[in-house]
Order: sequence, then structure tokens, then C-alpha cells
Amino acid sequence: MEERTYLKWYNKVGYGSGDIAGNVVYALLSAFVMIFLTDTVGLNAGIVGTLIAASKLFDGVSDIFFGAMIDKTRSKMGKARPWMFYGYFGCALCLVAIFVIPAGISEFAQYAWFFIAYTLLNAGFYTANNIAYSALTALVTKNNHERVQMGSIRFMFAFGTSMLIQTITVGCVAYFGGGAKAWRTVAIIYAIAGVISNTLSVWSVKELPPEELAEGEESQEHKGQKETYRLTEAFGLLIRNKYYLMICASYILMQIYSATLNMGIYFMTYVLKNANLLGVFSWAINIPMIIGLLFTPTLVLKWKGMYRLNLYGYTLGTIGRLGVVAAGYMGSVPLMLLCTAVAAMGMSPLQGDMNALIATCSEYTYLKTGKRVDGTMYSCTSLGTKLGGGIGTAIAGWLLAYSGYVGGAPEQPASCINMLYVMYLWLPMIFNLLITLILTRLNVEKANEELRIKAGAAS
Repeated sequence: MEERTYLKWYNKVGYGSGDIAGNVVYALLSAFVMIFLTDTVGLNAGIVGTLIAASKLFDGVSDIFFGAMIDKTRSKMGKARPWMFYGYFGCALCLVAIFVIPAGISEFAQYAWFFIAYTLLNAGFYTANNIAYSALTALVTKNNHERVQMGSIRFMFAFGTSMLIQTITVGCVAYFGGGAKAWRTVAIIYAIAGVISNTLSVWSVKELPPEELAEGEESQEHKGQKETYRLTEAFGLLIRNKYYLMICASYILMQIYSATLNMGIYFMTYVLKNANLLGVFSWAINIPMIIGLLFTPTLVLKWKGMYRLNLYGYTLGTIGRLGVVAAGYMGSVPLMLLCTAVAAMGMSPLQGDMNALIATCSEYTYLKTGKRVDGTMYSCTSLGTKLGGGIGTAIAGWLLAYSGYVGGAPEQPASCINMLYVMYLWLPMIFNLLITLILTRLNVEKANEELRIKAGAAS
């Protein structure tokens, strides 16, 4: 029997366009906030890194909190859509605030301004918006193939937006005259674009009624149970799901990987002597990633699941990044670009099916406990983006400070140049290897099938 479909093509495309909004925030911050703060505002990279790391202390709590709040929300718009819609207005305001740090206040006040705006953005508004956006995958369709398609389309927009921002931002800042005023103008333009795309995405889909979501999934053991639980219970459901922990760890490592690559602006400027190469490398990453995402839904069907595709893909990705390391020390930019593209192609399946993988992970909790925690389960996407991106940027700040980086200087000391090789070449390869090792154990589809067989035998 063919699985029922719930979405038209325009629903999937409309949903996916919402990641323009998320990556307006994420790509700008991860690629450029550090160099803006060090070279334009004049702040210390090590202190900025420490503030970013400190702000992450608020993120773990806020992710679980907003996930649980989404699960408990009942409104005409549904569970997730209100949080996605209203949360983004705060994202836009905080994004602009980060790039309008007043020059006339004390240095301490500048650090405080950045810390407050950055923390409000990440621990508050971005959390509400991003968890809700990710949770929609499980709330607008029950068809797993459609979920994979939604994830693939979503990340096409994500990588396309990231590529565009990394390609044009340096030029845009120069076009608007350079300096703090130019950065402020660029941030305002990006924030407005984010509000528009987020709004279109919210109204492009409609959540299924709760009774339809639960239809046909209740086992005899859990039938009739009322879906009520406290925040502490939701947290307990998460940490008892080993696949959630694996996905969460993978997502965090994926974002740390991206953050270290985004610090490539320093590598391009001081090692390759051309800041505009950041855009070229962005194309080498994002074009193969988008191509891979186009084929991910078909490959998931052909391979009858996500497990082998993700594992083999990331193995290729790790080999590709090892090639980048070798090419980097050889000084061959063309070979670096080729190996970068190979790595990106291998990594694309996990990006495309991640939301479907999380939905499958949520079903694992439901099959074991009878509790539906879709919103809380999707906290790993926001947690991973913020923790991974923040930790990656913080690590970059610490390593830059440790290496003796001099903000705005035309030349950097040899210790800094050596550190840039570590940051841009070695760290991404190591993070890819760690993710590959996790993926060897992340076969939640098989676990769910075994639980369904067991439930069927018991009944």
C-alpha cells in the first residue's frame, strides 16, 4: 500500500525557504562576527571567545524549555508556527544590535553590549524560531519520504544562503564605505530579508491536527494515555533516548565544523593573501552540497533507509577533508577546492535527511514510552546550531589570541600563521572523523522496526 502524501510541491519549497531566515543570522555571525569585533570594533579575540562560550551556558536550558513549550502549545496556528513566526522578529532586532555597538562607550560596555545582544539572540529568539521550524517537519506530514524531501529542500536554501552571504558580504561592506557604519547597513538589509522569508515559510504550510498525527500509531499499551508531562520529564525522555544523544552530538560537531570553516576569512586573508577567496571556497562547499541534497531523497528510497547512506557519505567526507589538509600544505588552491567539493558531496546526505532522522528518533521515544515529544526532540537542531556554532567561534577566538593575532595588522606573526593552518585544515577533518564514528551506531530505523515487531507480537 502506497504511503499517503500530505504536501504539494509549493508547500515543500515554501517551508524550505524558511532557512534563508535562519542562515541570514547563522552565516553572518559564524563567518563575520569575529572579524567585525576584532578588526572594526577593536575588541580582543580571546575575550570575545570567552563571552561567546559563557553565553552557551544559557542555551541548553532554553532549548529544552522552548521545545517543551512548543509541545504544550495549542493555538489556531498549531504548535510550532506561532513560535517560528513571532520569534524571528526578535532575531532580526538582536542581529542588528550586534552590529551597532556604539563607538563612544567604554570598552567594558562594548563587551557587555555584545554579550547581552548575542545571548538574547541565541538563547531566546533564535531558539524559539529554529526549534519550531525544525519541528514542523514532524507536524505537517506523517510521510517519511516527504520529510526527507523537506529536509533536502530546506538545506538547499540554507547552503545557498550561506554561500551567497559568504560571497557578497566582504564586497557589500566595501561598497557601503567600510567600517562600522557599513556593517550596520549590511546587517539591517540581511535582517529585513530574513523577516520576509520567515513569514512566507510560516504561511506556506499548515500543521496536522493532533488526532491525525496520532492516528494509527498508538499501541495497545499506550492507548488512551494523556499526553501530559513536566519539563523535567521531557528532559528525562530525551536523555533516555540514546539515538537522540547521538544525533545531538553529531549536530553539535557538524556546527563546530562549519564554524571553524567559516573562520576561513582569516586563512584567506593572511595565508592565501586574498579575502575574496572565502567566496570561492564557499562555492566549492555549497554547490556540491546542494547537488547532493537534490539526490538524497531518491538515494534514501533506493538504499531503503538513511543509515548506510549517511555513514558511507561521511566516510567520503572525512577522506575529502584529509585531502584538503594535504593540498593546503602543498600550497595548491585548485586541489584544495577539489577536495573541499568531494568532502561536501559526501556530507550532503546527512544534512538532507537530518530532520527525517530526528522525526524517526522521536518515533523511537513514542514507541517505547507512548509520549509524543516532537518539539522537545527537535531541540537538538537549535542546541546543535547554537552550541556548535558558538563553541566553534569561541575556539577560534581563543586560538587566535593564543597565537598572537594582531587585529587589523597587514601581516601576522609566524605563530598565528601556523595556528591558522590548524584551525582551517586539521580541525574540520578531525570533527568529520568523530561524526563518522558516531554514525556507525546511529541505526534508529532498525531499532524502530524491532520495536514495532515486538509490539505486534505482544498484541
